[in-house]
Amino acid sequence: MNFSRKELIKSDATMNQMRNAIYELARLMEKNGISDLKSRLRGMGKEMAKTIINYWKPTETITMSNLKDVVATIYQKILNSSISIEIDEFQNLIRVKDQNCSLCKYHYDDIEIAGCEIIIGMVSEIISHISKESKDSFSLLLEPFEILESRAFGNKSCIQVYKYKTRA
Repeated sequence: MNFSRKELIKSDATMNQMRNAIYELARLMEKNGISDLKSRLRGMGKEMAKTIINYWKPTETITMSNLKDVVATIYQKILNSSISIEIDEFQNLIRVKDQNCSLCKYHYDDIEIAGCEIIIGMVSEIISHISKESKDSFSLLLEPFEILESRAFGNKSCIQVYKYKTRA
């Protein structure tokens, strides 16, 4: 079955195939001595975002007042996840708790990387890209920060952390 890029956004089977491929890729890279897997997965997510935003955007403008809604919409629409979001305005961090992370469904004893590294690359790029293209003078740039917990490590949920910068 061949999907167009636009159709891939709507396909549930894509996440299952992607999840399986991520962990096989991680094993292969480790076996071949390739380091910096975290930055490579985040880079993959950023590249995915560049394609996704050509076919779908959750909004045209991002501000601090709609940030939670925009992030929740991205997770729901692309990843089919309901999440909780906490914004730490003192440290400029956004913590996303996903109890049903589509890329970290199973615990792997032999893997030391979370599949949701791809997610934080993708989400941060979508947010940053929309903000850069916005006609609004406010700018919000998002960067992947860390994966605090992951179902792939045996935790009950994934907690993904983003760092943000604002400019008015």
